[in-house]
Amino acid sequence: MTKLILIALATLVIGLIVGVLIGRSGQSTSLRQRRLEQQIDELRSEYTRYQAQVNEHFMESAHMMRRLNDVYRDVSQHMARGANRLCHDEEWLDELNSKDETARLDRKKDSGFEPPRDYAPKSDPKEKGTLAEDYGLKENSVEEKNKA
Repeated sequence: MTKLILIALATLVIGLIVGVLIGRSGQSTSLRQRRLEQQIDELRSEYTRYQAQVNEHFMESAHMMRRLNDVYRDVSQHMARGANRLCHDEEWLDELNSKDETARLDRKKDSGFEPPRDYAPKSDPKEKGTLAEDYGLKENSVEEKNKA
């Protein structure tokens, strides 16, 4: 009977040790889960703050653009009113426009400027142009090329 009691006590001790180890491993996973949940909550709050900052940035940018447009419109209107008030002489404006047009036309005629060409002019219409395949090649090299 003492052997039976000793076996029962040994089994009880081994069971207690295994139970404590399992309990601690369960606590470590729950502790790990709590830490992960806390990190997730922190990331969510950081993301929410980031979204708020982005919204604030774009709202402020839109407000500044609206102010910039208002100032540009005010400057444009100011310049138009000034031009109407200060330059009301129609004869002077007509003369200025006519001189400008004739000056542009005269400049084109007198300059002798010609836009660049994408080909070389030929002196004889029967002559081959620079875009011909055999332009600049000697007769011998053309015949050799045709033979090959």
